Amino acid sequence: MALQKDGLKNKRPVVLDKIGIEEHLGEKIDLNLPFKDETGTDVKLGKYFTDKPVFLLLIFYECPILCNLHLNALIDTFRDFEWEIGDKFELVAVSIDPDESPMLAKNKVDSYIKSYGKPHTRKGWHFLTGEEKNIKALANQIGFKYAWDQAQQQWAHTAAGYVLTTEGAISYYHYGLQVEPKVLRLSL
Repeated sequence: MALQKDGLKNKRPVVLDKIGIEEHLGEKIDLNLPFKDETGTDVKLGKYFTDKPVFLLLIFYECPILCNLHLNALIDTFRDFEWEIGDKFELVAVSIDPDESPMLAKNKVDSYIKSYGKPHTRKGWHFLTGEEKNIKALANQIGFKYAWDQAQQQWAHTAAGYVLTTEGAISYYHYGLQVEPKVLRLSL
């Protein structure tokens, strides 16, 4: 992100003041929020909250840098993790970009399942898209603050993953790109 010049002094881009995370530990998300899965089927978020915790990501599929770095780092951790995706937890990614399509979500999930190297875990992966009001509602409930950066023509956001209980309560925030396997296991 390029810094704006003010004489000899650099200023922090204004969009950075609009992003971050405000923790809401213990609070529940609305499991009735509607989205579309990667096949284009209408689903309620609660579909993925059954008898296993959920590892949730708020990303955008066409992110040129951060989301791909985050997903790649997570896949590296998940690949060697003692539990497989879908075995003892579900992986749910929700696009923050209301213009992204289920087809884009499908292409993204397919590429990450291939990278993961365990195609039999497919039923544990869920990449969703949705309407802006539902994306914003979920982001607000999680405490995920993001904003459109007009100068960069992309979404500005932080990198984090969230662990939620089977009832949809937020139980842990994983900050940054890397997730330590021991911390991941304990959080799940």
